[in-house]
Amino acid sequence: MRTSIITVLSALLLLTACKGGKKQEETQEIEKAEAAATEIYVDTMKLHKQTFRRQLLCNGKLKAVAKSELSFTNGGRVVAVHVRNGDYVKQGQLIAETDKEECLLAIEKAKKDLEKAKVELTDKLIGLGYSGKQEEVPADVLNRAKVTSGYFSSQYALQTAQKQLKDCSLRAPFSGRVADLNNKRFQRLDKICTLINDSYFDAEFSVMEAELKNIRKGQHVRVSPFIDGSTEFHGTVINVNPAVDEKGLIQVKARIRNDGRRLIDGMNVKVVIENDVSDSFVVPKDAVVERDGYNVVFVYRDGEAVWTYVDISHSNISSHAITGCERKDTELHEGDAVITSGNLNLADGTIVKVRNKAEE
Repeated sequence: MRTSIITVLSALLLLTACKGGKKQEETQEIEKAEAAATEIYVDTMKLHKQTFRRQLLCNGKLKAVAKSELSFTNGGRVVAVHVRNGDYVKQGQLIAETDKEECLLAIEKAKKDLEKAKVELTDKLIGLGYSGKQEEVPADVLNRAKVTSGYFSSQYALQTAQKQLKDCSLRAPFSGRVADLNNKRFQRLDKICTLINDSYFDAEFSVMEAELKNIRKGQHVRVSPFIDGSTEFHGTVINVNPAVDEKGLIQVKARIRNDGRRLIDGMNVKVVIENDVSDSFVVPKDAVVERDGYNVVFVYRDGEAVWTYVDISHSNISSHAITGCERKDTELHEGDAVITSGNLNLADGTIVKVRNKAEE
């Protein structure tokens, strides 16, 4: 009986010890998980002097390099239109026609009048003692005979009638796209359409007077339409107006090639002008945060995030060029490991762990 009691007590003690050990292991695992949850992981990058691509952003509007309003000079009645809005036409292609009946009659009359003038010219030459062959007549005598016989005026009348017939056909003066078409046949129209050469456009935009030093002819620009910011077109500055308007702005033009014919006249665009600035410390925009009204980066040193004041000297869409803060008398050095992520809630001296290895 005594032996049985001892056996039971031993079993109970062993069971209690096992439960206690298991509970201790669970507690240790929880503590490890909580410690891991409180650890702050960051990414870093090494500072090195490099070229910063400074960007000036402007809003502009596209203007066609060649644009013309087409109309009939003879004011005739339109009888045919051979194009539609948006059509691309080549130089010399027929666009529209007016009634040619009157012009054809005028040509016939001019031809008969010229024949009559030729007969009178021959009679005058014979009357002057010549055989009637013009090559045998002195130039001054022949010229007077042509004037007095009406030969010159008849010849001019025929040329005018032929030109008027030609003017009944409206042809493209250059290759381009048809816009603003007025397709009203059997009417007399002041304007038929607008022809736009859309192979190139001029992006017209304004810059502040202070930016003039950063703008020059031949400078590269990138242009994106407002309706599709992901699409970019490339061009060069072709004109900088040497005058400042009443708003302190300077007008600039950049010539853009319309690859794919996706740009249209009058379109609103975003213009990016780029300048290279050498010997700069360049960091992503996310690396810079604001503290106490100053710009700050955190530098990783010996496992801690060190609060460092900086000045932003230049910015573009994705990056800042930074220097030490002049007012706070701070400095940045080649090789400093700047924290680029996980820095929004950091304080000076926060213990952090590096998730990546900073690039050398």
